[in-house]
Amino acid sequence: MEYKDYYKILGVERNATQKEIKRAYRKLARKHHPDLNPGDTDAEERFKGINEAHEVLSDPEKRKKFDQVGTSYRQWQRGGGEPGGFDWQQWYAQPGGGRVHVEYGDLSDLFGSGGGFSDFFSAIFGGMAGRGGTEWGVRGQARAVHGRDYEQEVDITLEEAFSGATRILQKDGRRLEVKVPAGVKTGSKVRMRGEGGEGVSGGAKGDLYLRVKVLPHRVFERKGNDLHSEVPVDLYTAVLGGEVKVPTLSGGAMLNIPPGTQGGRTFRLKGQGMPHLKDSQKRGDLYAKVKVQVPQNLTDREKELYGELAGMQ
Repeated sequence: MEYKDYYKILGVERNATQKEIKRAYRKLARKHHPDLNPGDTDAEERFKGINEAHEVLSDPEKRKKFDQVGTSYRQWQRGGGEPGGFDWQQWYAQPGGGRVHVEYGDLSDLFGSGGGFSDFFSAIFGGMAGRGGTEWGVRGQARAVHGRDYEQEVDITLEEAFSGATRILQKDGRRLEVKVPAGVKTGSKVRMRGEGGEGVSGGAKGDLYLRVKVLPHRVFERKGNDLHSEVPVDLYTAVLGGEVKVPTLSGGAMLNIPPGTQGGRTFRLKGQGMPHLKDSQKRGDLYAKVKVQVPQNLTDREKELYGELAGMQ
């Protein structure tokens, strides 16, 4: 089995920082991506190697083990070791490493042509990562390994989080329709079973997880399932009382303003917040904070009347 020098593949020093590794990976991945080199099998193989090197060097645990393997391999070479004679058995990954999510920066990376890992990676990290490489037992026999889980961030608006949303993805020439349920929060995950990496030696396919990020809203601030907003109230209504329309994600609601309402007073509109993720029939509340608007560009007569009111205090 061939030893792979991941530092050399990415063109970085062995003491490279994570920032330097990430920068080198992005530069090489863009250059050798199969979409930019159609029909170039060499570029595709280089792209696979670049992804594999980044997979190891960007993970502190894997990088540590790879460094240990490399030290032993170089010592063996300096001792006059024959090509193909290195004892890999001591480095075979052991079973029971669990499953790990693989995060990608964008869907082109996720559904690109990265391919599988090399035998070197599979033997060293298969059991440690549980990501689709071959997992080896103590006798060097392959075991079934669950495919890699993919995880991808998806942005949605607050309106979409309120009513639910649909996203269309393309994977392996197939059109995938993903339903994002109402009530999701930033950090919620939508699972697509069996849409991750291929399993090895009879292992099940991994899953695809969409990790939700709800974008900030210009009107509402979300706190749990409750919404908070400011409602502008003109001075006359604040003094004399009346009704104002409060915007909600379902259209709008009328709010009764008592006479003498002070700026900063907060009113609760029950059931006008976000739906609960596990029970969309339940809703949080909307808290509307009064923002009194002082009239501007007064006429001389209006100023005169305000002056009379001031004199009556």
